[in-house]
Amino acid sequence: MDIVVCVKNVPFTQEADLVLEPGNKDVRKDNLAYVINEWDNYAAEEAIRLKEASGGSVTAVTVGSEEDEEVLRRCLAMGADRAVRVDPGDVTLDASVTAALLAAAVKPLPHDLVLTGVQADDMNHGVVGPLLAERLHLCHAAVVNGLSVNGSTVEATVELDGGQEELCSLPLPALLSVQTGINEPRYVSIMGIRRAAKIDIEVASPDSLGLFSADLTPDLTLEEMYLPPETGAAEMLAGDGPAIAARILAIIREKVGGSNG
Repeated sequence: MDIVVCVKNVPFTQEADLVLEPGNKDVRKDNLAYVINEWDNYAAEEAIRLKEASGGSVTAVTVGSEEDEEVLRRCLAMGADRAVRVDPGDVTLDASVTAALLAAAVKPLPHDLVLTGVQADDMNHGVVGPLLAERLHLCHAAVVNGLSVNGSTVEATVELDGGQEELCSLPLPALLSVQTGINEPRYVSIMGIRRAAKIDIEVASPDSLGLFSADLTPDLTLEEMYLPPETGAAEMLAGDGPAIAARILAIIREKVGGSNG
């Protein structure tokens, strides 16, 4: 089975004080460390497990600059066989443009299954997977937390709201957007890192992929970023149940400006 996994290098922001760039169009990133997108890490692990179980190959693909090859090296160290980086140059990226670049890179590659993460930890759009499936004309399922390949089909368990799940069967080739928790991603070994260092990363550009200006026109225009406004401290309510319930009701009435309930 030939599997393509799409990955992304994202800034690690969980423990950082974010500062906006002048113009408020982006977050300052020169002081941030970069890591593999969490959802993509699970997708890469799932791809490699499938290869180990049934043979075939895994190709990791990313859109980014030369610095973003680090995420591809990680996938190679985990067990991927091939890596492709699409250099967007000065193209403005949104979800639709990213999907167009990925689709052009994935289309000529052998692929029985394409895996992506459900979303990226930077912009959290959560739509690149479905947009990519549309461009590749593949059946797809999103928020997949379990899968198995049976001959010419893939059985996918899809996470729904309220803790519910559904089981769906898709003909191959197909695309799945993988949820966190589907597996336990492996640690990268020293041997894997040494192996990855010897593998050449293929680099493509929008021109070499045959894309036109219409494919590279963003559908989303970012007008401004801003930090959430600071709010007051939480009010801790004391007393028995009826007293607390009465106080909560009073607060709600104050907030909505009414007295009837």
